[in-house]
Amino acid sequence: MIQPITKMEGAFCLKGKNVIVTGGNRGLGLGIAEAMAQVGANIAIFCRDAAKAAEALEILKPYGTTCKSYSCDVVDMQSVRDAVAAAYADFGNIDILVNNAGVSCTKSLLDMDEDLTDWYRVINTDLNGCVHMTYEVAKRMRDAGQGGSIVNVTSNAGFMVNHGQPMSPYSSAKAAMNHFTRCMACELAPYDIRVNGIAPGFTNSELSVHIPPENMARINTQTVAGRFGEPIEVGALAVFLASPAAAQITGTVQVIDGGYMLRC
Repeated sequence: MIQPITKMEGAFCLKGKNVIVTGGNRGLGLGIAEAMAQVGANIAIFCRDAAKAAEALEILKPYGTTCKSYSCDVVDMQSVRDAVAAAYADFGNIDILVNNAGVSCTKSLLDMDEDLTDWYRVINTDLNGCVHMTYEVAKRMRDAGQGGSIVNVTSNAGFMVNHGQPMSPYSSAKAAMNHFTRCMACELAPYDIRVNGIAPGFTNSELSVHIPPENMARINTQTVAGRFGEPIEVGALAVFLASPAAAQITGTVQVIDGGYMLRC
């Protein structure tokens, strides 16, 4: 049984906790890694781009926690096994897993090639990558007997259809991740492992800089909060869901999109 908090002191603290963040070298993943490092967590970044990983580690360095990067392609099960084994060898145990690695596609299904390359690229990364990581890390969490927390980064696109922007593989993968989150919350509960999801909307990142100004203006108008989100805001929600303060929260998918879905 996951123990409740009895006081607010330390309720949001992750001091000394060890965290894996897939895709933690940029964008939302880096925002999550930075937020967790700021509240005392040690960070293991899993990613494919070694140069970006090195830049991310420099950003995390001032927070004074132990931060390392590992080469990992979440699509490749052997790559996942090797990276997870290396992280456990270095950190001894993993308390929190953030499944953030993902790719997108803005192409309609009928415009894809005959092999549906874009479809499988997105599904294999966003959905199957999350499954691969959960399988390898949750087994070790179970065997360690210390519980744990898994946070899956999905999207508000998993709840709705973005008109005028074909995203069927991405939206389908994120919708499946939402339900996978609920399924895993039930399956892993006996081992005191909580599983939750975060569904961001439009957020300032390396991807958003490619949105034409007129589209950004339209999106801001459709967003109740009147602006894009920031990666650190997604990170703050991840910190909460992974912290002792959220001990009674599992199987949820928390939308953080500035109210965008309210007007769609």
